[in-house]
Amino acid sequence: MEKLLIKDLSAEDRPRERLIHHGAESLSNQELLAILLRTGTKEESVLQLANRLLHHFEGLRLLKGASLEEMTAIKGIGTAKAVQILAAIELGRRINNLQHDERFVIRTPQDGANYVMNDMRFLAQEHFVCLYLNVKNQVIHRQTLFIGSLNASIVHPREVFKEALRRSAASIICFHNHPSGDPSPSKEDIEVTKRLAECGKIMGIEILDHLIIGEKKFVSLKEKGYL
Repeated sequence: MEKLLIKDLSAEDRPRERLIHHGAESLSNQELLAILLRTGTKEESVLQLANRLLHHFEGLRLLKGASLEEMTAIKGIGTAKAVQILAAIELGRRINNLQHDERFVIRTPQDGANYVMNDMRFLAQEHFVCLYLNVKNQVIHRQTLFIGSLNASIVHPREVFKEALRRSAASIICFHNHPSGDPSPSKEDIEVTKRLAECGKIMGIEILDHLIIGEKKFVSLKEKGYL
């Protein structure tokens, strides 16, 4: 029995034809994924395979961060299919970040949250990220400095300000995410923020803010009065 191709489906079930006639936005996640997969297996159609893949990762959230090894461990997903999916995910991420390459200006905490929200709200571990700004508050560099639970021993000012000196940055905005989705600051979050701010004053490189990223929401420690 041969593999089931998209062209073998009835016209009304062909994602490619529906995309051509109705636009990509009319397709479900399953149908878009089926276009990338192109073929199913001997046992199931490409739409069934796409549905099983989405079900395995509980939707796009976990699929977005899946590794090559995790994908190819699924029956029916070989290296070629996994690579196509990973390439599409990365291309989408780069398109989303295009505006950031045009010297994005950060004037408010909301601007800062908008810059990182789509990337950081999906992370399964805590990431500590710094944006380095010039005198016009334009982003000149973004760096993930630490991964893991935030505490004073992990987030060392030396690493934060070393990158600022390399880039001749005038100021820094710090971010980290709470995988729980709740951006409420902890005692450690506040202590780390104050420590970095004190070092910034000595070095003449201001810590403008520290934003904690949750699920489509954030907290500015500056607005909370900790900076």
